[in-house]
Amino acid sequence: MSTTEIHPNVKRVIFTEKEIKDRVSELGRQITQDYKDSKNLVLVGILKGSFVFMSDLVRSIHLPNTNVTLEFMSISSYGAETSSSGVIRIMMDLRTSIEGKDVLIIEDIVDSGLTLKHLMELLNHRNPNSLHTAVLLRKKEGLKVEVPVRYMGFDIPMVFIIGYGLDFAENYRELPYLGELKEECYKK
Repeated sequence: MSTTEIHPNVKRVIFTEKEIKDRVSELGRQITQDYKDSKNLVLVGILKGSFVFMSDLVRSIHLPNTNVTLEFMSISSYGAETSSSGVIRIMMDLRTSIEGKDVLIIEDIVDSGLTLKHLMELLNHRNPNSLHTAVLLRKKEGLKVEVPVRYMGFDIPMVFIIGYGLDFAENYRELPYLGELKEECYKK
């Protein structure tokens, strides 16, 4: 863990800063290879949780002959809960058209799969050339529907994860590692 101090509300570190960096670099190499012939690649970051992952990932993608652009969406599926309802509300939509472009959704975590499934259906109706996903974390045991994840960071257990952009009640996003939040912090 080097010199990074563990936050007192973290039960255990799931992935270190170095493990995350190495995996994100590998995903960037895969994306670079897969999209080397693309003319237009749009990375769609799902706010707020994916912003750190997306920032590191885009810097690991090297496509000098491709027009790589960034877009963001803000959707809500959690409300005040600790698990996704799967019903999404669009809080902020894309500002440009994705029609005819290769689109890569950048998501922080897939719990049930319902939110990502609905989001993919929504974006597919906008006629992109291709539509794929890059997901930092997946709770495989929690999946209620199968969703195609082309670029997977890590599979994780059914615990509440914070850090590296992921939060609980807007806190802990700044942590450079991914850690399990102590239950007493969210089960009050």
